[in-house]
Amino acid sequence: MNIIAVDVGNTNINIGLFLEGKEQFIKSVLGGNCAELTKCLKSAWDKIPIAKSSKEKRRDGVIVISSVKPTWTNLVKKIAKEELGEKIYVIGKDIPLPITLWVDEPDKVGTDRVISAAAAYAVAEDAVVVADFGTAVTIDLVDGNGIFQGGVICPGFEISAEALKESTSQLPKVKVTKPEGPYGKTTNQAINCGLYYSAIATLQEVIRRYAEKIGRWPHTVLTGSAAQIIKDDCKFIDSYVPNLVVKGIALAYRKYIEEKG
Repeated sequence: MNIIAVDVGNTNINIGLFLEGKEQFIKSVLGGNCAELTKCLKSAWDKIPIAKSSKEKRRDGVIVISSVKPTWTNLVKKIAKEELGEKIYVIGKDIPLPITLWVDEPDKVGTDRVISAAAAYAVAEDAVVVADFGTAVTIDLVDGNGIFQGGVICPGFEISAEALKESTSQLPKVKVTKPEGPYGKTTNQAINCGLYYSAIATLQEVIRRYAEKIGRWPHTVLTGSAAQIIKDDCKFIDSYVPNLVVKGIALAYRKYIEEKG
């Protein structure tokens, strides 16, 4: 089974190539960069072998997408149709969600959250928390029965830093990095420490409250583009898995095919 998994986020589009279930690469492209996105998709598609039974020499693969940004979904669709002669399969529309949701508005939950949660549960096979640090931060809980219970959504580093700059007259915008110490000697350092440590504290407190709710500390997974910044100071996290959404897309499609067949 050959899959190109496309994770459309709020800032970046991540593209993963899986040949016969094995990950070949995962690349990240800035969302609005049509030329780079086209190049990456064509490069991945060209690596998929020709189907043995195809007289038209069509490639034996599919393009599966999870998206939180409809305009970029349409862009991927356009590239796939015009450059590759292929259609794409959208998680949540063409392909069912891979996990049951026990929430009030299931149709409004981002498929990226659901896919990450399902992928984490497939490995843990028990209660699991997935914390995804990207443009926004999501911290979601799956219970021991594999049911998505919901979660919390917080602003990511970029949004928080921009809000401080825009809402004050003198505070600068900073790029969050791991601080050298617990407090800053300059305004920039102080902002950096504040954003950095508040993110870690929020994560730990949310997981603690989830643990109280289910009666035990769940397996915890950290992912997302900004997760690498804080992972070394998150000793309470069990696993750090970059690009969990991309991996989850491939898993979701394989589960769909297995259950369908």
